[in-house]
Amino acid sequence: MSKLRVSIVGASGYTGGELIRLLLFHPFVDILQVTSERFFGKPVGKVHPNLRKRTNLKFCGLDDLQECDALFLCLPHGSAQKSIDRFKALAPRIIDLSADFRLNDPLLYEKWYKHPHERPELLSEFVYGIPELHRERMAKAQYISSAGCNATTTILGLYPLFKEGLALPDRTVVEVKVGSSEAGNKATAGSHHPERSGCVRSFMPGGHRHTAEMLQELAFGRDIRIHFSATAIDMVRGVLATAHVFPGKPLSEKEIWQLYRKTYAAEPFIRIVKERDGNYRLPEPKLLWGTNYCDIGFALDEENNRLVVISAIDNLMKGAAGQALQAFNIMNGFEETTALEFPGLHPV
Repeated sequence: MSKLRVSIVGASGYTGGELIRLLLFHPFVDILQVTSERFFGKPVGKVHPNLRKRTNLKFCGLDDLQECDALFLCLPHGSAQKSIDRFKALAPRIIDLSADFRLNDPLLYEKWYKHPHERPELLSEFVYGIPELHRERMAKAQYISSAGCNATTTILGLYPLFKEGLALPDRTVVEVKVGSSEAGNKATAGSHHPERSGCVRSFMPGGHRHTAEMLQELAFGRDIRIHFSATAIDMVRGVLATAHVFPGKPLSEKEIWQLYRKTYAAEPFIRIVKERDGNYRLPEPKLLWGTNYCDIGFALDEENNRLVVISAIDNLMKGAAGQALQAFNIMNGFEETTALEFPGLHPV
């Protein structure tokens, strides 16, 4: 089989670096080009030191991009929609890792992103990028919009309950605890070490944009609400979502087990984690560093008819580069787990 020529636009960030790392070990891919205006002409290993001696690639500029078989777009939010025609002319398949094409409704985009979408007519051309929800559409897609990391963690944890209509539509409360890499590799006042170290900082107690993705993917034709908050903690990689769900009828632990097993039994990157003893009885983000897994567990508070669903991912993998590669594999007919088999490390 001839290899596909793949390029990455905006490859100097953390997500771009993860994509390069993954694609270097993909048996059916050759990386043609990687772009960075900031690091134009510099070797990839200068920016992503873990890739020293693994590649001779150097960063090129956007103006140097050549035609290829597929493009991964790792640009800042708002950039892809401005240049999408240019990218579509270069590659028949595109996976956009920004938020530009995640929402189906342009009015919802304007509500959550505070400005009109520049190409609303193209929103319907992009498949929302969680494979576990949209695998069949991805297999026929030309364009995929990779899901947000907080949205991915929350949606995968709640999907079985909302799909079956078991959760009260307006009472679900979710808090995610996130690592610093979620903010990207450009330094800010908040990422300065004395400010970031040791923090438990509620940076978005309400109004987080990823909430729109949750509402879109979990509604199933119903009017729902997700009360969502985000907290930054002293961790580099990882997202841990704790969701408080109030079922419309009492559920037994056995019924919950059956529901999650039925939904996810065949999924290669979903693991149900609920042990009776040990240190890792429930999902723990640090065990997922570098992996494409989403671990999901739960605890039942029968006295208050409350179900606590806990889900965890590596935000740079299942929340970004890994999930994008999983989607790429599906859209090109490759085995879904190709180049994503790394099981993680323990201890870390």
